[in-house]
Amino acid sequence: MLVFHKLFKGLIITYTFIHTIHIFSVFIYGGFLFVDVLFLSKMKQTLNDEEYKKARESIMMHVRKVVPYALMVAVASGLFMITQVFGEITDNSLSAFQIMLSIKAFLASWLGIRGINQKLFGINPWVFKSHLFPFSLVVVIILLSQLMYI
Repeated sequence: MLVFHKLFKGLIITYTFIHTIHIFSVFIYGGFLFVDVLFLSKMKQTLNDEEYKKARESIMMHVRKVVPYALMVAVASGLFMITQVFGEITDNSLSAFQIMLSIKAFLASWLGIRGINQKLFGINPWVFKSHLFPFSLVVVIILLSQLMYI
């Protein structure tokens, strides 16, 4: 029984550590999308085209070093956490929690695949080139994160 207790305690510590990393990486990725969609895109209203391109590129050269990797960490840590909290499928149907978690995982995986394609393979998206759609998905994912525990 003592071995089981130590194993369970170790799993809780591991989950808490990975959950904390997950939250920080989501803050980095979602925070960038928030700033880009709501503020950086508005620079066009006060800057001419040349100034806008120069200002945006000076910001993006730093963003490209951090944000894509934060997305990859968020997706990887999220996939680990799903294995810990999804639970058993009973009566051949999913609970409301499992349905919302599955939707959340699907949307996050789509963002992750999009980000991996861009960063590691240099494949730019053909559709949804702006950050408005990924930002919308992050908002939906955050809402699902809160609703699934109700």
